[in-house]
Amino acid sequence: MEISDSPAAIKRLGQNFLIDSNIARKIVALAEITPADHVLEIGPGRGILTNALCRAAGRVTAVELDPRLHAYLSERQSDFPNLNLVLDDALQFPFESLSVGTVVVANLPYYLSTPLLFRLLDQRDRFSRMVLMLQEEVADRLVAKPNSSDYGVLSIMAQYAAEIGKAFRVSAQCFRPRPEVGSAVVLLRTKERRELTRDEEAKFAVLVKAAFAHRRKTLVNSLRAEGHDQKLVLEALESLNLSPTVRGEVLSLAQFIDLTRLLVKSCTSPPVERDR
Repeated sequence: MEISDSPAAIKRLGQNFLIDSNIARKIVALAEITPADHVLEIGPGRGILTNALCRAAGRVTAVELDPRLHAYLSERQSDFPNLNLVLDDALQFPFESLSVGTVVVANLPYYLSTPLLFRLLDQRDRFSRMVLMLQEEVADRLVAKPNSSDYGVLSIMAQYAAEIGKAFRVSAQCFRPRPEVGSAVVLLRTKERRELTRDEEAKFAVLVKAAFAHRRKTLVNSLRAEGHDQKLVLEALESLNLSPTVRGEVLSLAQFIDLTRLLVKSCTSPPVERDR
């Protein structure tokens, strides 16, 4: 599908088109695509990955923001009757219109990768797995462990929602134009079991963001600065055998989950009556 008369890349849209068909095949193989699968591709670009996906999957929905590329691919769509090509912004596209079990395979625009990741993770009940090409720095944040410089909000929220593995790096030579940053492909298998209730999950997200809002501060001070009750936080940390001077980047995913439960419980428990 990708040929020489294709539209030029637009820098402000972060367009770096994959040109290596071997990488496209590796991505499709990693995603374990079968004819029974419905695939969502975000940003098909010039179509080299779209081509490989259409040959492997039963159905492919490709969401393209750029009208030039949408028109270019539309002219070649007759070769792929299983392709549904959509002109839309992936940040606005109704993911709820897709069938449950849809597989996401995409070379995400690097300047939009983080908001797109959060939106995809919010809809994880619809997606069984995701294979994403990302800026390597973002891939490292996704798989980061506690007490490392890459560990933060994205690490915790993504690892809460999915099992994540960094599969392989992709050379800049595999793109036109060549990106100025490294690239990597990650595999995310969404978790069926939720550790927290829906209400707790909302509070978990607020807590995690607050914990990293002031990275140089202790967790207690960072949470207090974001409106959390210092006394309740200190009591919860004591229950978890954590120091009152601990910083947010030291806590594991499991500890953030436990901390959320304790704070939710302390906020909903009736006050203890004291003897007069």
